[in-house]
Amino acid sequence: MTTPKPMTPQTMKPATAAKKLGVHLPSAPAEFQEGVVSRDELNALQAAPPQWLADLRRNGPHPRPVVAEKLGISISGLARGGVTEALTTEQIDALKAELPLWLQHERATQLEVRKEAVRLKEKQKQDAARKTGRGAADQARA
Repeated sequence: MTTPKPMTPQTMKPATAAKKLGVHLPSAPAEFQEGVVSRDELNALQAAPPQWLADLRRNGPHPRPVVAEKLGISISGLARGGVTEALTTEQIDALKAELPLWLQHERATQLEVRKEAVRLKEKQKQDAARKTGRGAADQARA
């Protein structure tokens, strides 16, 4: 009879953990950047964020996906607008207040993309309902 091997904890690279936490990795403490993060450690950080994590989430600098979300645009829209670096909350708020032309354009584009996604989802529902309805009618005739 063999004894089961002890399970090793699931770990991830700091970049992956930072992405899951929604923070800019170069702004995290050195011990976070240099180590590995277990699934349990990640869950603990999410459940009870330490001060450094709470500060980063509140003030930034924020990674590009978070910046895009806060501005209401896509990551590609950020690039088209010339934003390639992480931004602080203060910088994001300044952009929102200034509302440059590129940001207005990207927000309008994002709005159209969302409308189209909703339209396609509704069309898929209708197509599925028609298909289901046809299938039931065909079975009734058989």
